[in-house]
Amino acid sequence: MRAMQSQAPGEPLVLVELPVPSPGPGQLLIRVAACGVCRTDLHVVDGELPATRYPVIPGHEIVGTVAGIGPDCAGFALGQRVGVPWLAHTCGGCAFCRAGRENLCDAARFTGYTVDGGYAEYAVADARFCLALPAGYDDLAVAPLLCAGLIGYRALRLAGDARRLGLYGFGAAAHIVAQVARAEGRAVYAFTRPLDAAAQAFAREMGAAWAGGSDAPPPEPLDAALIFASVGALVPAALAAVERGGTVVCAGIHMSDIPSFPYALLWGERTLRSVANLTRADGAAFMSLAARVPITTRVVPYPLEDANAALAELRDGRIEGAAVLRIAG
Repeated sequence: MRAMQSQAPGEPLVLVELPVPSPGPGQLLIRVAACGVCRTDLHVVDGELPATRYPVIPGHEIVGTVAGIGPDCAGFALGQRVGVPWLAHTCGGCAFCRAGRENLCDAARFTGYTVDGGYAEYAVADARFCLALPAGYDDLAVAPLLCAGLIGYRALRLAGDARRLGLYGFGAAAHIVAQVARAEGRAVYAFTRPLDAAAQAFAREMGAAWAGGSDAPPPEPLDAALIFASVGALVPAALAAVERGGTVVCAGIHMSDIPSFPYALLWGERTLRSVANLTRADGAAFMSLAARVPITTRVVPYPLEDANAALAELRDGRIEGAAVLRIAG
């Protein structure tokens, strides 16, 4: 099979030929049709995450069909369409797993980071962590739901019932969560790079009531803010924008250092918290929601061999919506 492989931190991906993997006990072999390109993939490729193993095949927004079924794996059929998200495996026995917080498992493994992912023609995955995908979305359109959508959904739920919602960084995750928030009757305020008129127009197209630069205050105080950009300086900016009792959720796996800020920004019972990974329950709930609330994903497709170009354009902020690798079909 062909795969785009990260062989060392900070180096471009390399197109390689590898044997098609064989599914082990409890695993599925998946013929990959599409794989979303996520900012977390940039962190893996750039060596910004701890314990990354190299070489590794990135990609954790995998859409494909079952091409092989390993031993002790029931409930799946050859040709069935499935999705493979970021969370690849948990131990099931640690205190976090027993408490229903498997996203914090001590021994968790992650697709495209600690196990090979979907920038390839085939991938293997633990069947217990594969997701049923909603009908009505083609392979390219559904791929961003598997991380951008899922993390945005978890971040939105941690924000509570906030009516006035700020989104910092209007990319793949924000353009999905904005549609969910609007369907729930919330007002969305989008913050982009300063002077990025195209991103602000895109945010308004996706239902934002207001869009402006991240250096500007919103027209009214926010009840909550979700930060998708990996820029630590946005944390004090978001705290300054939320009303007393409001919540700021940092939704990325990696962020530059947060600068010091006066306690007055946190005072007033404001809450600052992070999102870490996702659970299978998150996946099932969000895919059910996506089946009821049609979400329009703005997708920019690339062939597998152009994965480096997709990553470069994502890094430079030139992707409107989500980049997706078209691999088969």
